[in-house]
Amino acid sequence: MFSKGDHVMDKIATERTKSRLGTQVVHAGEPRQNPYGSITVPIVQTAAYTFADTDALEQFMAERMFWDKPEFQEYGRYGNPTVRVVEEKLAVLEGGEEAILLSSGMAAITLALLILLHPGDHLVITSDLYRRTRTFCHTFLKRWGVEISVVPPGDLEALEAAICPRTRFIFSEIPTNPFLHVIDLEQLVAIARRHQVYTIVDSTFATPCNLNPLAYGVDLVVHSVTKYLAGHNDLLAGVIVSSSDLMTPLREAQAMFGAVVDPSAAYLILRGLKTLALRVERQNATAMTVAQYLETHPRVRRVWYPGLPSHPDHAVARRQLRGFGGVVSFEIDGTGEETRRFVDALRIPRLAPSLGGVESLVTIPALMSFYDASPEERAALGITDQLVRLSVGIEDPEDLLADIEQALAQLD
Repeated sequence: MFSKGDHVMDKIATERTKSRLGTQVVHAGEPRQNPYGSITVPIVQTAAYTFADTDALEQFMAERMFWDKPEFQEYGRYGNPTVRVVEEKLAVLEGGEEAILLSSGMAAITLALLILLHPGDHLVITSDLYRRTRTFCHTFLKRWGVEISVVPPGDLEALEAAICPRTRFIFSEIPTNPFLHVIDLEQLVAIARRHQVYTIVDSTFATPCNLNPLAYGVDLVVHSVTKYLAGHNDLLAGVIVSSSDLMTPLREAQAMFGAVVDPSAAYLILRGLKTLALRVERQNATAMTVAQYLETHPRVRRVWYPGLPSHPDHAVARRQLRGFGGVVSFEIDGTGEETRRFVDALRIPRLAPSLGGVESLVTIPALMSFYDASPEERAALGITDQLVRLSVGIEDPEDLLADIEQALAQLD
């Protein structure tokens, strides 16, 4: 088991102030010396923890503050040493005081909203959020007496107009899914502070490599760790990062809800994070190359990628993002059936709903995320039968481009 000296006090002294991202993803949050001299953080695979005697138990219970004692717990639902190392690393990467690792990205979003909102509160969200996030807001939160207002992702005037005396939070993604809108965080935070409203940003698509929303004054950041942070399409997890005062009620609630991560999954996240900077650098570059190619192809009607001057938020993205991400959305110039033929002809990207891993993945949103949506809902959100979302992996860019080219050639 980790001792207090090994776990928190013996971290690299300069990691929060001087280390760059490439060093932080490898070392931040980890003990300088692990048990048994292990280079890697051990998997502490246990559901409960033992006490030497009743005096030790009594002393622990008298001092018990599970959210403030990462080096020791009495039960796995309240914390785990392997999980705590991941949380510390993610807090450093996002520039937050604390992080909470949860069982999925949706667990992170739903826990934050359920605990921090109260009956009678008002929430403003942008229309281009992940569909399950919007569904949760419109169904479960409304059952709790929370009113929801939806505004276009780039319309800050509409956002400010939607704020009322009962507004408690503004929630947006950056970039959004699937059209990769990039909201101006400086203006968003200025509006929120003017009205004394908290802000939550889902930064899954950006990752800490491309953006740190907390540095702009955003109050909470959430990620689906399943995606870029873990990076290998082999686990589910989510994270919330914020200041200690906002995190305390969330950590207490997590223990009650039981939305925890298994130590083995935490170890895989930790291993994935060590290559995050390298993976995202490659994915940023590949996605830009793919987007530029698609924009010139006669069988592609439109491309959405914030690195392209044609994207409506390109100016904001250039000012705010350090990289434009690994997702490219585009419309095939043809029928829905031709779009399916194109996707089926691809040999490298796999047809799957996720993103951010080392393997390239492709999906047709109308057939997956919005399969059960009404035609009216799809039309309102711009989800056509020709829309394709491509998440590039770390394959050779020339191979990926050649594959896309041959698949598009199937349409001629």
